[in-house]
Amino acid sequence: MALDQLEAFLTKMQSDPELKSQVLAATTADDVARIALRLGFEFSGDELLRMSGKKVGKVTVIKNDLPGEYN
Repeated sequence: MALDQLEAFLTKMQSDPELKSQVLAATTADDVARIALRLGFEFSGDELLRMSGKKVGKVTVIKNDLPGEYN
């Protein structure tokens, strides 16, 4: 289940400062999904975007609208 994977990834991110910095430096939700996939968590950027506004532990998912982003 992608939602379980996404929540597990966000939970891991809370306790891993290096992972958190990678995620914060990512440009798109798909970039975050690729970071997660390298660690064995499988979800799509679209699934991450649908979590916008929701909180998992200490992490609140917020969608940033960047001008010129067409992904």
